[in-house]
Amino acid sequence: MTRPFVMWPHKALRTVADDVTEITDETRAIWDEMIDAMEAMPGVGLAAVQLGIMQRLAVVDASEKRGQAVCMANPEVLHASVELRPHAEASPNLPGQSALINRPRAVTVRFMNRDGEMEDRDFVGLWATSVQHQIDHLAGKMYFDRLSKTKRDMLLRKARKAGR
Repeated sequence: MTRPFVMWPHKALRTVADDVTEITDETRAIWDEMIDAMEAMPGVGLAAVQLGIMQRLAVVDASEKRGQAVCMANPEVLHASVELRPHAEASPNLPGQSALINRPRAVTVRFMNRDGEMEDRDFVGLWATSVQHQIDHLAGKMYFDRLSKTKRDMLLRKARKAGR
């Protein structure tokens, strides 16, 4: 049983999450719950704040066969490619809306893994898009914050009309 997604404009979605100092059994249980929630969407990533958990935790799984989730604590982009890749992004926190967002096609991310060790990993394509999307969430940002003010206002107006 996973906790429900917090819905936009819940303040958790605009709050910077707290750093994780160590990986505990509780941390791993939160990651497992996040993977269940991500699979149930279905989606390719999830940040803890989307469930109202104010810790810098994220999971990403953009694999074809699933079950390849990368669990990250305190993820940060060390290097991003100059080449951008457009991708339609959405969020279960604002259902029924999406927007084309340009992000670096590849990123190198440093994070603490399930064993509590620091790891640097390269992500490309959809994996890179998803990990950047989750890092934004952990910083209190939504994907539509990357749109121009006009496009962002239109998206949020559409969402309000749809009763979101």
